[in-house]
Amino acid sequence: MLHHPVFHLKKPGKVRVVFDCAAKYKGMSLNDVLLQGPDMTNTLIGVLTRFQQERTAIIADIESMFYQVRVCPDDSDVLHFLWWPDNDLERQPEEYQMTVHLFSAVSSPSRANFALRETAEDTFQRFDFEVINTVRRNLYVDDCLKSVPSESEAIHLTADLRRLLERGGFNLTKWVSNSRKLIESLPESDRARSFKDLPDNQMPIERTLGVCWDVEGDTFCFKIEVNDKPLTRRGLLSVVSSVYDPLGFAAPVILPAKAILQDLCQKRLEWDDPIPTEEKERWLKWLKDLPKFERFSVDRCFKPQNFGRTASLQLHHFSDASQQDYSAVSYLRTMDDKGTIHCSFVMGKPCTAPLKSITIPRLELSAAVLASRLDKIIRREIDLPIHESVFWTDSTCVMNYIRSNDKRFHTFVANRVAIIHDGSSPSQWRYVNTEANPADDASRGLAIDSLIKKNRWICGSDFLWEQESRWPTQPTTVQEIPDDDPEIKRETRTFSAVSDSGTNSMNKLLERFSSWSRLKKIMAWILCYWDGLRASCERRKRGSSLALKSTVGRESESINVDEINRAEKEVQNSFNVKALKKCPISNRKEEALETIAQSAAKSRNHWLRKRVRFTSLHQ
Repeated sequence: MLHHPVFHLKKPGKVRVVFDCAAKYKGMSLNDVLLQGPDMTNTLIGVLTRFQQERTAIIADIESMFYQVRVCPDDSDVLHFLWWPDNDLERQPEEYQMTVHLFSAVSSPSRANFALRETAEDTFQRFDFEVINTVRRNLYVDDCLKSVPSESEAIHLTADLRRLLERGGFNLTKWVSNSRKLIESLPESDRARSFKDLPDNQMPIERTLGVCWDVEGDTFCFKIEVNDKPLTRRGLLSVVSSVYDPLGFAAPVILPAKAILQDLCQKRLEWDDPIPTEEKERWLKWLKDLPKFERFSVDRCFKPQNFGRTASLQLHHFSDASQQDYSAVSYLRTMDDKGTIHCSFVMGKPCTAPLKSITIPRLELSAAVLASRLDKIIRREIDLPIHESVFWTDSTCVMNYIRSNDKRFHTFVANRVAIIHDGSSPSQWRYVNTEANPADDASRGLAIDSLIKKNRWICGSDFLWEQESRWPTQPTTVQEIPDDDPEIKRETRTFSAVSDSGTNSMNKLLERFSSWSRLKKIMAWILCYWDGLRASCERRKRGSSLALKSTVGRESESINVDEINRAEKEVQNSFNVKALKKCPISNRKEEALETIAQSAAKSRNHWLRKRVRFTSLHQ
């Protein structure tokens, strides 16, 4: 197997040997023949959300997690590799064999997580449920993030968790906590490097799952490193992606940069083309303010210090849309037994509007769908008893769509209303003015200074901090959707008309043209146009172009003999069918000819009388 060293700029002096399980030999790699196994990894969003539930926070890392799980001896023959002693390529290499799971193998995460959970299940009777549940719910691969109400509980949980995992051969190390008592209770060798010689006054900033945690202030923060990137779409995307924000804290600030990228995409610029002057000025202005974002922080814990016993927990979801973006944001409203209210930011989700133009009501409805999905995600991931979910929108159209029971909508609206009804009930949806809707900050974007000063995006609307009686007043009556609303599906009605036999289309043609040859030519052109219509319908069914091949495209051509003959037969058939319908079945042929002759005799066209007489003599 091929292997190579990997260096991390933020971890100097540490080298990780990575085996390349994706390297191909004769068109096949080890990963091609390995089964990935079930995904047993907790979601990153879920682990971070549960990390915010209580005041005392703990972080730890499982040392070399994959290397603690052995490979079956029958399967380890594929894990041979060569090693040159003392890194001397002139010497004869030595052959070794790995007996544990490798970092780059697609099956390793599933196998390691299974072994970890089996360790917890095997010791279920020996440890508290909270310890077992920590292994199940608070690990993201080899990173453990946990929060508990008090320091004493944290110390007890830490000791039990270490003993449990040791039974499976897993060693928890690099411990970090905002509790000094907990850190002091751990051996110095098991602490994180920055906590081994802990100063008396200040705790450092730690990075966990890509998010910066100011341990001393117990807040999430951002470390901005603006690297020189070329002013191209590729360079701009690299800078925007470097601001890692899985929970959506920075959504209003990132939106203006994403809007620039979307404008460049609309102009069809290639990835490495220089950006135009207008977008360049907007980008440089945004980039200049980006370092200010380091002053922005968000409390890690949903509950403030000295908060009483929880009496009520509500999730409040706000949605909004603009022409370039739609978004949803969720808050946890907590009330204690003394009536004190506190609101915390849980998650924000911005989405850039599609390049294809969509109406604002449709974007508002998409934002409402996003809010209902956030409710499902948070309820699934959070380990707190949520009593109620409330949804807020500033769109009366969305309110009408959700509450309508007797209207049929077009597919776009109907599908999204069905999703909303699946995750909520119409009674949970409420109206809020745009001025009090925090989701408006993400759908329109904010400057960094405005986000830091205003902070409505993080704290939520002012009325959430008040009693329910002071919330926005809701309309007493439901407004009916007008019948001319473009999203209402119109009823399809089919009408049929029966024309009088004396005024049918063929009779009109006979009265209009005084020449048999001219009538045949006109009928030939009509049939050609009819063929074009049928061909167009066939192309539309196959998804091809809808352009019609009309008679205009044949001005330089002439009607051929086959088309003239076909037209003549159509004219004759129209008379024959009409006559046969009036005759008894027993003597249809003779009486049909007599009927045609009588019709021709009454006609003002002398050429028609001659033509019918000639046809009758040759029957």
